[in-house]
Amino acid sequence: MKSLIRRLARVADSTQYHLLRSELRTRRRGSVPFRKNSGVPEGHLPVYVGEEMERFVVSAELLNHPIFVKLLNKSAQEYGYEQKGVLRIPCHVFLFERVLEALSINGGVSDSSDLQDILSYLSDEFR
Repeated sequence: MKSLIRRLARVADSTQYHLLRSELRTRRRGSVPFRKNSGVPEGHLPVYVGEEMERFVVSAELLNHPIFVKLLNKSAQEYGYEQKGVLRIPCHVFLFERVLEALSINGGVSDSSDLQDILSYLSDEFR
């Protein structure tokens, strides 16, 4: 666990990543956020994360990544398959941001140690 936290801190300090920011974080930086009623870029979808229901716009390609598969399975366990409306991800916003950063930095390569640590952590947490 300590190793994962150290790796996440290193990823968080990195300036090499570029993400579509959450609506809340974008608003804090003074940029124009994706409005709830605005369109979502082609090939992307909105997801709502955590109890705060913070909105992120993510690439649809990420949905097949093992980390996202874990998150989607947890969502199905927690909310069911018959949930109507938005896609909700039941994890802390901080962890979700770290997942996006690690995927962005490592290009989604599953054998990177950062992503393996996150996947291991999610596997343990969602048992």
